[in-house]
Amino acid sequence: MRKRSGLAAMTLLDESILVLVGLAGGLAVGSGLVAFLTVLDIIPRLTVLTRSVRWIHWYEGALIAGAVFATWVDFRDWHAIPLMMTVMPLIGLLAGSFVGLLAAGLTEVLNVLPILAKRLGMKNRLAWLLTAMILGKIVGSLFQWIVFLVF
Repeated sequence: MRKRSGLAAMTLLDESILVLVGLAGGLAVGSGLVAFLTVLDIIPRLTVLTRSVRWIHWYEGALIAGAVFATWVDFRDWHAIPLMMTVMPLIGLLAGSFVGLLAAGLTEVLNVLPILAKRLGMKNRLAWLLTAMILGKIVGSLFQWIVFLVF
């Protein structure tokens, strides 16, 4: 009996430490993301880039709703959602769009694209350069979602 209670106490201690480490890791990652988005003004610059400043609250709401929804789905276990294979391409498209828009906002902050376009001699074709980067991101995401996850 004593071995079991000692083993149970050790398991409880191990699980408590695991919970604390998980919460600390989540807090660190969440704080880093918020600091990244806040310090570099990613969302306001993204709205300027897409000419949709009047909808800035929708961008912020979508970011929060996406984080809450992804957390909720993760706690519910991905396999518990019915018809997941039909929903996955939509999730991949939205996740790829978010990453692409976030990258576009970041490059706008750091002025990477204008410098790159100037060095490549494509200063007048900056929109085409950005479109090519976006299409490359879309094709790469689709390739990953279709080839690696379906097959």
